[in-house]
Amino acid sequence: MNSLHINESPMKTKILLILCLFTSVAQAQFVANNKRVADVYFQNKEYYAAAVYYRKALTPTIDSANFVVPFGFAEKIKEESPKKDEFEYCTYQLAEALRLYKNFGDAEKWYSTATEFTNPKYILSGFWYAETLRSNQKFNDAIAAFNAFLAKYPLKDDYVTKAAQEIASCKFALYELRYPRMYRFDRLKNKANTLGSNYSPTLKGANLYFSSSRPTGGTGKKEVLTGNDAKVVRKETPYLNAVYVTSGNPLSEEVTVKKTAIEGKDRESAAPSFHPNGRVAYVTSWTTQGNKKIYQVNATPDAAREWSEPVELGSQINVRGFNSMQPFVTTDGKYLIFSSDRPGGSGKFDLWYAQILIDGALGTAVNMGSTINTPENDEAPYYNTANKRLLFSSNGRVGMGGLDFFETDGDFSNWSEPRNMGFPFNSSKDDLYFTPLNNDESEALISSDRESICCLEIFVVKKNFLVIQGNLFDCTTLKPLKDAVVTLADSVQQFKFTTDELGKYTFSVNSNRQFKLTADKDKYFSKILNFSYAQMALKDTLFSPELCLTPFEIDKPIVLKNVLYEFNQATLTEDSKEKMDYLYTIMVDNPTIEIELSAHTDSKGSEAYNLDLSERRAKSCVDYLVGKGIAQNRMTSRGYGKTRPIAPNELPNGKDNPEGRALNRRTEFKVTKK
Repeated sequence: MNSLHINESPMKTKILLILCLFTSVAQAQFVANNKRVADVYFQNKEYYAAAVYYRKALTPTIDSANFVVPFGFAEKIKEESPKKDEFEYCTYQLAEALRLYKNFGDAEKWYSTATEFTNPKYILSGFWYAETLRSNQKFNDAIAAFNAFLAKYPLKDDYVTKAAQEIASCKFALYELRYPRMYRFDRLKNKANTLGSNYSPTLKGANLYFSSSRPTGGTGKKEVLTGNDAKVVRKETPYLNAVYVTSGNPLSEEVTVKKTAIEGKDRESAAPSFHPNGRVAYVTSWTTQGNKKIYQVNATPDAAREWSEPVELGSQINVRGFNSMQPFVTTDGKYLIFSSDRPGGSGKFDLWYAQILIDGALGTAVNMGSTINTPENDEAPYYNTANKRLLFSSNGRVGMGGLDFFETDGDFSNWSEPRNMGFPFNSSKDDLYFTPLNNDESEALISSDRESICCLEIFVVKKNFLVIQGNLFDCTTLKPLKDAVVTLADSVQQFKFTTDELGKYTFSVNSNRQFKLTADKDKYFSKILNFSYAQMALKDTLFSPELCLTPFEIDKPIVLKNVLYEFNQATLTEDSKEKMDYLYTIMVDNPTIEIELSAHTDSKGSEAYNLDLSERRAKSCVDYLVGKGIAQNRMTSRGYGKTRPIAPNELPNGKDNPEGRALNRRTEFKVTKK
């Protein structure tokens, strides 16, 4: 709309005002109609269409292509009632629709406006505004927004819990961005990625199967959508989910894509999984108004169709009134894992599994338990029987945001605590559906909307490795230490290795963040090495060829060499303080041990004098370690004077033995408790 010029005549101004009033009446009707249509689409989860009509209801001209309300119009409509109520309602609903179809960039702008509304029914604007900031990788801003939401939110419900988790996730994301894992990501550059969502890649032989909501090429049939007291007639969206297959190398830029027959009549299908025998497949299928269910299809190589008509699985998998989706057959063909919101779970969508019997029948589904499942959504399982590794996606744990990949180890009876796979494997949006391209899982396909406004795409991810290796020796004998346990850990994961006959250990890791390496063996002091981020980033391989462990026995003294004192005093020399740091390191690396620290003298001087001097010297050693942070209750000091010589103070002929006296003037420690 053009603005009025200052030199316009009064008559022209009146005419324009009359036209504006007329237009305002027409637009009021237009706004009302668009709001009703938008509500119908929203209630039927057609969020893109809903966003279009909420935008039309808010925008004074119908030819605006952007989700932007002119400033003057917005300010004016917010001031007037009932237009103010209409404006606030449509603004909030538009933000909701944009968020629900994953357009977080535009949703952020509208939620930002909605956070200013004082009507309590829009109080969640603050939460969703913070979430869109997080999705848009504005993590510091998101933390501030979540805290602002918590400061004015009056309830103590799940949103409070979720906001606290989101704040933790933002802090986790900031850390991950500083220390990224060693992965390379490339968007699949062929016809597997095209208009619509492209997701759930899986391999069957040399063929890549995947799901896509790409246009079908037709307009479909008319369909009536209803909501409250309104209804709309629309043509069924041409974007329909179906299973597709490529021929040729799935990673090449030139592939042939065709739609498969893995679908039922008037149904959408997605996320196929193939039994290792190649004769059975499972697929998620649904209608517009129905729940998602898992179907079985059988290979029919001698028939016109490659696959039989889908057959709905029984109540052990599909529970009436609930969703079951994303089937996955384990690599040994023994279990079907899937995601479902059926009763008996921990939250929204949980992971479940059912045994696949010898005759192909399925046993009763079992929930995978609270170690795996959260109160939110846990989806898209992948399990490798060979290494007992489960990958799945969840938005119910601390992570980068949206659905993140987690990994855990187990055998269906017991699972380790799931570990977030970090950045860049995970993004601030949704990341799910893992399928490996090789046996060691170092290269794989995943689905992610990290580079898209709204839709999943297929990516190739390749793991890069850093090798950390070395040999472990006995510090006394310099012989290799076999069967020592070497642990390598960073902030979120750890790996263990048992040394061989040569004392060798080797780790291949895909993280270049700071690591802590710990070497342990029975009857030896543990030793810890820390590799800084700078060291990790600069080297392809790290060696520690001279790592050795010191043996010890309970109550057997160990001499601290070259720990000396000022003449005839109990004060440690500066050089001796550095030698005491050897014991300090042992105390830090072995935090459970307790020691007795003792001092000894030669035979010169009276027994009482030497006893007092040795006690003061032993105490000065303990005081030095306490000053460096070692707990007092882990150490005792003891002076033995000249009562425990380890060498003669005199030679057999009665002459003085300086070498023997030097050995007797010593400082020792012994472990009194492991």
